[in-house]
Amino acid sequence: MESEITLKGINGSNPLAYMAALGALRVLHLVAPEDNVRMSWQSAGVWMPVIRLSEQMNEDEVVEAIYGKLAEGIDNPAFGFANNLKVEPGVYRDYIKRAVTVSGSNNRSWADFASAIGCESVVGSTGFILDTEFRTMSGAGHQHFIKNMRNIMGATNKNHIWKALFENWMYDDPLENLSMRWDPMDDQRYAMRWSNPSGDASRRKQGSVLGANRLAIEALPLFPAVPVKRSLKTTGFKGNNSRNTFWTWPIWEPFAGLDTVRSLLTMKELQDDYPAREQLAARGIAEVFRSQRLTTGKFRNFTMGQPV
Repeated sequence: MESEITLKGINGSNPLAYMAALGALRVLHLVAPEDNVRMSWQSAGVWMPVIRLSEQMNEDEVVEAIYGKLAEGIDNPAFGFANNLKVEPGVYRDYIKRAVTVSGSNNRSWADFASAIGCESVVGSTGFILDTEFRTMSGAGHQHFIKNMRNIMGATNKNHIWKALFENWMYDDPLENLSMRWDPMDDQRYAMRWSNPSGDASRRKQGSVLGANRLAIEALPLFPAVPVKRSLKTTGFKGNNSRNTFWTWPIWEPFAGLDTVRSLLTMKELQDDYPAREQLAARGIAEVFRSQRLTTGKFRNFTMGQPV
């Protein structure tokens, strides 16, 4: 009685779309952790994810299940401690303690997010904690990393989830303060436009795929940030400055559950300049994409993933 659902709206080479796919997998796992929800990727011009479920479900029911679980997290305390990650170690340490107290074997959500977005034991030159390589903003232009998450959570409805997973992306959702800046389309520079994008009134009506941003947030716990010497390293990333930071991710063909996916994301072989294709293929990995994280002014963006 298994069912397989192809997420036709997802392009595995797009950083935001890849995160949205992982977010969908994680949320479905949280809905039914005993059901062994699995994901694979199939090539149809682009790499699309396929979700395998242990019961018969159609696309509408999958969206219903995902949205129902997401709706429970609108007031998640994991996102209520600040607007940005410019926080002092003591503040974040208290936040971690509360997360550990609340989280348990059946609900690790808060603790998993806390371990992914920052670390109280590694401090930067400014006296604030070091944070995830996925951070793309820190308050400039009224764009706040944590606050934008809350905005996205509050603005996303069921139709947004459907459009992100099953339709061609039309970027017809509001963009202003409703984006994580993980989509290459978010890299809109004044020098490349007729007018200043920061003052573009159309951003309040279009420019984003809101459902994809909402799902992508749910993938963050799969990328913990770990102290290494005096720095903080985020799973999947390589590099240490604005010019040489890259994120690499795998595309796999066998169906894999969430725990297996966690392991695939951490494979050190992915970080090689030229990953050994034959060795990775033996583990079911069919492709590896790499995106450069760019720093433009006070913002960060990601390029489209390129096969390596």
